Amino acid sequence: MITHDPTEYIKGLQTILVSDKKKIGFLLGAGTSLAKKNFNSKVVPSVIEMTNNIIQSITDKKNKDAVNEIKDEIGDCKFNIETLLSKLELKFQAIGNSSLNGLDKNGIKSLIDEIKNKIKEIVSVHNDIQAENQIQTDFAEWIKRADRKFPIELFTTNYDYLFEIGLEYHNIPYFDGFSGSFNPFFCAELVNDFSFLPKQTKLWKIHGSLGWAYDESNRKVIRSLSENNNLLIYPSVLKYVDSKKLPYEALMDRLSNFIKQDDAVLITCGYSFGDEHINERIFTSLQSSATSSVLALLYEDNFNENHILEIAKSNGKLSVYAKKSAVIGCQYGIWKLKREPSKDYTISLNLYFDEDAPEMTSQLNEEKKGEEKWTGTGKLIITDFSKLVKFLQSMIV
Repeated sequence: MITHDPTEYIKGLQTILVSDKKKIGFLLGAGTSLAKKNFNSKVVPSVIEMTNNIIQSITDKKNKDAVNEIKDEIGDCKFNIETLLSKLELKFQAIGNSSLNGLDKNGIKSLIDEIKNKIKEIVSVHNDIQAENQIQTDFAEWIKRADRKFPIELFTTNYDYLFEIGLEYHNIPYFDGFSGSFNPFFCAELVNDFSFLPKQTKLWKIHGSLGWAYDESNRKVIRSLSENNNLLIYPSVLKYVDSKKLPYEALMDRLSNFIKQDDAVLITCGYSFGDEHINERIFTSLQSSATSSVLALLYEDNFNENHILEIAKSNGKLSVYAKKSAVIGCQYGIWKLKREPSKDYTISLNLYFDEDAPEMTSQLNEEKKGEEKWTGTGKLIITDFSKLVKFLQSMIV
C-alpha cells in the first residue's frame, strides 16, 4: 500500500503559499458557504439541500408536474436547481405559442421567477449577519496580511455575498469585473487584462450572483442592490444570447488564463468537481502550462464515486487530497505519518492532521494488558474550509 506523509506535503503547501514566484488562486465551491466559524455563523445550504427545499416549496400542481417531467429529462444524477433553470430557460426561448411540460410561455416564465425568488431568499443571509462571525471574514484577513508579490485570485461558484462581506470588513480593495458607480456594468475586456489593477485581489463569481441583473434596454449585465433586480445565475442563462453569456464566458476565460500562467497554483476547496464546464477548463488549461498545478481539497473521507480519482492518476499536475487518502504525482495512497511526532510538534500537526487513536495490541494467552501501538494514520482536516482558514492564519501569526 502506497502512503503519503501529510507533514511533507503540508510543508510543500506552506512553501508555495509564501513564495513570491507563485501566483495563487482559489476555486471556492458551495462547501465554503457551509463552513462555520462559530455557532453564530450564517451558512448557505448546499446545492442539493437548496434544490430539495425549493422543489418542496412549489405548491402549484401544474408546476410540480412540469418539474418532475423535467427532472426525468435531466436524470437524477445531474438534476439540481441550476440544471433545472437551464432547461426552463431553453424551453422558454423555444416554446413559441405552444406548450411544453404542460406549461405555456407565461407559465414557464412564472416558474422561473418563482425558483429564482426562492434562491434569492435562501442565499440572502447577508441581511442578518455579523461579519466577525464568518469564516470568510477570517479568510479575508489572511489575504490582507499575507505579504505577496501577486494578488490572490478568488473564483467562486457561490451566489451569496459572504466573500464580499469579508473582504470589505477588512477594507481590502478588490475587482470583480464591474465598472461604474450608478449602475456598475460588467466589463469583459478588463476581466482578462492581467495588467489591470495588478495589486488588487480579484473576486470572480463564475455562476453569477445576487445583485446581478440583465438590463434589457441596454443589453448588458449590471450590478445593483435593488431588491427589484433579478438574480443572474450561470450557466442557466442561455449561452447563445451573446449579451447574456458575456460574464460567464469572460470569467471562464479568466479561470483558464489564470491556470495557463507560469507558476500558477489553483487550490480548490468546497468544490466536488460536479461542474463539467469548469472541469474541462481546468484540465485543458493544465495541459497548456509546464509549471502550473492544481491542488484539490475534497471534503470526503476517500474518493468513493468521485471521477476525479482516475483523472488525477493520469495527470501529475493535479493533486487531490481527501481526508484519508490522496492522489499525488499520479499515485493513490493513504495518509500516514512516517514517524511519530514529538509532543512539541503535535500542536502544529493538529492544525492540519487528526491522528487516529493508537491501536491496542495484546499477545494471545498472556495475562498482560494490551499495549498501545502508534499507527501514523489519520485524517487531513484542511479539506474543511474552516480548518483550512485556521491553518492559513497560523502562517501569519
